Amino acid sequence: MNNHQFLPAAQVEWIGTSPGNRQPIEPRDEVTVAIGTGVDGDHHSKKKPGGDRQVTLIQAEHFAVIAATTGRDSICPELFRRNIVVRGIELASLIGHRFRIGEALLEGTGPCTPCSRMDENLGEGGRLAMQGLGGLTARVIQPGRIRLGDSLHGDHQPDR
Repeated sequence: MNNHQFLPAAQVEWIGTSPGNRQPIEPRDEVTVAIGTGVDGDHHSKKKPGGDRQVTLIQAEHFAVIAATTGRDSICPELFRRNIVVRGIELASLIGHRFRIGEALLEGTGPCTPCSRMDENLGEGGRLAMQGLGGLTARVIQPGRIRLGDSLHGDHQPDR
């Protein structure tokens, strides 16, 4: 039995892709993810084909903490530069585990460490405010579509 908690309400709230280097993140209703290259149409997932950072995720529950720490009332998802925003699950619990979102099977590969770009997007201290809250990187195990509102479910198979 897997000891990770997958809440019935764990679902996709937002999806975005970057068309090019340093380009604004564009919101999407759905994306297709592919083995080796990650999110179709996303510049960042093509940088290191086959790597561990094919898809990036962040928790919606962390937005308010990051906003408060950076002196903002709220933060729009585009500023975090992640592909998928989810609510209802602790993403850190997915490191080393497989999980399904929509039609796709992903595997959590590690924390999505905030970069210096967060200081540009959120103001001085943005990167520091996101420490431990930057989300999750994942690789695609089984391709498929991911849509707004899709549920996230554990596959109960640890990384081998």
